[in-house]
Amino acid sequence: MSDESESETSTRTSSPATLQLKAPPKGKNAGEASKDSYQDSADRDQKNRFEFLLKQTELFSHFMSTGVKAGMKSPTSPLKMGKQGKEKTRGRPPAASVAPLPNDHRHRRTEQEEDEELLNTEKKGVTVTETRFEESPAYIKGGTMRDYQVRGLNWMISLYEHGINGILADEMGLGKTLQTISLLGYMKHHRNIASPHLVIVPKSTISNWLNEFAKWCPTIKAVCLIGDNALVAMSSCLDNTFIRETLLPGDWDVCVTSFEICIIEKSALKKFNWRYIVMDEAHRIKNEKSKLSVVVREFKSTNRLLLTGTPLQNNLHELWALLNFLLPDVFNSSDDFDSWFNTPDIAESESLVTRLHSVLRPFLLRRIKVDVEKALLPKKETKIYVGLSKMQREWYTKILMKDIDLVNGAGKSDKMRLLNILMQLRKCCNHPYLFDGAEPGPPYTTDEHLVNNCGKMVLLDRLLPRLQAKGSRVLIFSQMTRQLDILEDYCFLRNYEYCRLDGQTPHEDRQESINAYNAEGSTKFIFMLSTRAGGLGINLATADIVILYDSDWNPQVDLQAMDRAHRIGQKKQVLVYRFVTDSTVEERIIERAEMKLKLDNLVIQQVILILLDRPAGG
Repeated sequence: MSDESESETSTRTSSPATLQLKAPPKGKNAGEASKDSYQDSADRDQKNRFEFLLKQTELFSHFMSTGVKAGMKSPTSPLKMGKQGKEKTRGRPPAASVAPLPNDHRHRRTEQEEDEELLNTEKKGVTVTETRFEESPAYIKGGTMRDYQVRGLNWMISLYEHGINGILADEMGLGKTLQTISLLGYMKHHRNIASPHLVIVPKSTISNWLNEFAKWCPTIKAVCLIGDNALVAMSSCLDNTFIRETLLPGDWDVCVTSFEICIIEKSALKKFNWRYIVMDEAHRIKNEKSKLSVVVREFKSTNRLLLTGTPLQNNLHELWALLNFLLPDVFNSSDDFDSWFNTPDIAESESLVTRLHSVLRPFLLRRIKVDVEKALLPKKETKIYVGLSKMQREWYTKILMKDIDLVNGAGKSDKMRLLNILMQLRKCCNHPYLFDGAEPGPPYTTDEHLVNNCGKMVLLDRLLPRLQAKGSRVLIFSQMTRQLDILEDYCFLRNYEYCRLDGQTPHEDRQESINAYNAEGSTKFIFMLSTRAGGLGINLATADIVILYDSDWNPQVDLQAMDRAHRIGQKKQVLVYRFVTDSTVEERIIERAEMKLKLDNLVIQQVILILLDRPAGG
């Protein structure tokens, strides 16, 4: 497959119509030839993929037979949700459409099929040998890859050689970025397939990705397509200077962009035949009907790689959405997948869990820190329960009494009103000053009442001086940006030096704050972050304490937040303090989160045992 891919590369490179987005060649024949070459490659990839999967487990015979019957397109073609039409074929139907008898060993393959295989072998000239690295590749310049990262590279190479797309689901902080860069470096230096690759990442991590490319593999030329400042105007891509002068000439290997820009500039990005599409924090496409998910499915690509430390967040249907993006010709039916796996009794059914592990094994590589990063001490989480202050109890009771019938189920069911009540109760648990009229004033003063009127703030005020005296540095996460405003006032009151990052922080300021906090000898004691914006792809391993001021309904979001500190490079043991207001809605949130983590443990975490027992490339 690799030599065929190389041959295809030279064809595309000489055809600026596909890679460099210049005017297509004149004449109908040239365009048709390019399409035919691309489709031939897609057909070969699909055949290799099917043969590989059928060797893995008989379960795939079910999914793949339905996929073939539905005429699904391969991952080399743009994907669209909905009904799939029959695949167009040229010429007469192949003789292989006549099924051989079960025990007819002489006629498993037709003469025509065998002739085609022999002809392909002659064209190749040599047998392709699989590449396996025993140590960090020579093209990695910024340091040395760890052993498990080299095994991860070998696993991704094996997927590539078998025409398979996959999910690199290592726990947060184990270097998924570096492993991905090493794969793209392998494509350039060992396969002579440099570009074009598309790397789609959260906006907050773009700078980190570009820095990592420059550090680990400077021979890869990475460009950035982003919407900040004047780099990309939010207008038609035809009038966009960056796209016209940088992207279109094609003098680059990797384009790094954000989820938002993928949607805004989809017209330009759809014109490329991408080699690899890499999506970081891939759980962003767990809803196959979301705008981002629909757009990226329309992009043409030869290979796809998903990166996520949290492949399963709420239910198994989300896992199907990821698998469908990777291999739509295998996982084409969500109803089919749900009927097999997404059942209420999966937690009690050992056979169902075993079956799901068999399905995931070829696609998913998952390692956790405790197994591969022995020098990294395990993080320790402690729940600290705290009571409501007098002011909080008054507001909490007021909220409940206002809608007592709805809360007790006597009123008309109204989901939105119930959700609003839950939100108001959570605000009360965080701080009563989140309600208009609660803070004494005017004049409004930053004084001790800021602490005394909230149970969590009293706890925080006792905890922080002890941590500072021990030489620790602290990350504080909250769901609510207005709570961060209150914490800023508190830091001013107590003279704590701090940094802040939330969803409204400009791109340049994000990286500046991260650099300031991580700088050697930094006097910044606290880094406060909104959980959703600050929990993705940010390295803050210079802190050793994580305080979850409040908890998310989705436990994976909190785990991501913890792992901003608990990652490679951490020299201390990370301690996590989770604040929980006693006898309130927050206890219910914790219970729901723990139930979701139980499902994740059954489906994803247990597959680690299988994956660690087999060779990384196998």
